[in-house]
Amino acid sequence: MREGGLAAPTRHPLAWEDPEFYDEAKLDTELRRVFDICHTCRRCFNLCDSFPRLFDLIDESKTGELDSVASASFKPVIDACTLCDMCFMTKCPYVPPHEFNIDFPHLMLRARAVEAKKGEVEFSERELAKTDRNGKLAAYVAPLANWATNSANKMMRGLLEKAAGLHHEAHLPKYQSKSFATLTREKPPVVDRSAPGFGRKAVLFSTCFTNYNDPQVGLAARAVLAKNGVETEVVYPQCCGMPLLEQGLIGEVAKAARTISGTLQPWIEKGYDVIASVPSCALMLKFEWPLILPNDAGVKLLSKATFDLSEYVVDIARKEGIAPGLQPIEASLALHISCHSRAQNMGQKAAEMVRLIPGADVQVMERCSGHGGTWGYRTENFETALKVGRPVAQQARDGKKACVASECPLAGLHITQGIEKLDGETKLPALVTHPIELVARAYGLAP
Repeated sequence: MREGGLAAPTRHPLAWEDPEFYDEAKLDTELRRVFDICHTCRRCFNLCDSFPRLFDLIDESKTGELDSVASASFKPVIDACTLCDMCFMTKCPYVPPHEFNIDFPHLMLRARAVEAKKGEVEFSERELAKTDRNGKLAAYVAPLANWATNSANKMMRGLLEKAAGLHHEAHLPKYQSKSFATLTREKPPVVDRSAPGFGRKAVLFSTCFTNYNDPQVGLAARAVLAKNGVETEVVYPQCCGMPLLEQGLIGEVAKAARTISGTLQPWIEKGYDVIASVPSCALMLKFEWPLILPNDAGVKLLSKATFDLSEYVVDIARKEGIAPGLQPIEASLALHISCHSRAQNMGQKAAEMVRLIPGADVQVMERCSGHGGTWGYRTENFETALKVGRPVAQQARDGKKACVASECPLAGLHITQGIEKLDGETKLPALVTHPIELVARAYGLAP
């Protein structure tokens, strides 16, 4: 056995179509193997809450070792994993090709897949994961939906907590009456043919959040890309399936992957790049889908053609040069690099993008916000999510910047709520849903 090494980490495809993947005895054996290695290492003690829960279980057991911990006690450890991938990407020395072959997030995903196959996913969680249906329905009654989900509405949020398990204090994203797809058809941007990047073509995979919750991110992205000579089309067949993946519903994610990759394949074959406006969705298209469907040609093609939004703007700046016209803006920024941005292994592209603005004042925060998708909204997780995200909230507060932003829209919302709860903090930085909006503002393109 050789410790360390210079070989790049690699991930194995998920064997979710193999019956042994769902064998509970074999799953328990693998959980015990991995948990014992984690127990003897403990480098991940300060990441998500999974590891403190695991180490407390072992330390408080009869022998102080895993052998005296009942398998029935593992569920809280499994439930606390947010699939952020930070243990795999930044901490664990035993990921493949090391012979210990540790992939903690995908093992937690396997455990959830076993639960899902047994029908143990809660009804409310499955309903919350239907983001397209929820977004379309909420659009018809957006003002009413936003009134009902406002955390200041104690009565309605109390009812929502009982019905859907969403903590009554959690700040939830708002819905819009018009989707991004609708708004962009009403007034498409004019492509600047004199820009250095003219000739590029890209499909904006708008994601469910941009489409239903914050179209301004998509509008800002399309305006900045047009200013840089990029011809864009908006294509959104359906949600990428990340909320389903969190619940272990891998078969449903595979179905979404086949549908979306099939829709985007003709565009890619015509020379279009694909840009995802939310890091979690870019991660799905680039990395998770190819591990779920490793032999699907359409998924492979899409993986190679996909860019994160910040990554794409920086790519233009590096290869052709950013279009002239960026002006300084009076908006210092505390910028959170989301976990799913980091998991794409592309560097701090959001920070690089914002620094294209002359005189940009950027404070970078590279630590988990604690939110973890819908995980942080849940009644049983909300306080833990705030605890995990407290260091980032403190950084943002102490930096005293005018704005706070994350490429992950839910992380940004959660960070501002964390700041609000620090010592009764009342002076909050303005929340920018995505840093592309600041670039649009610097170009004079902000809606």
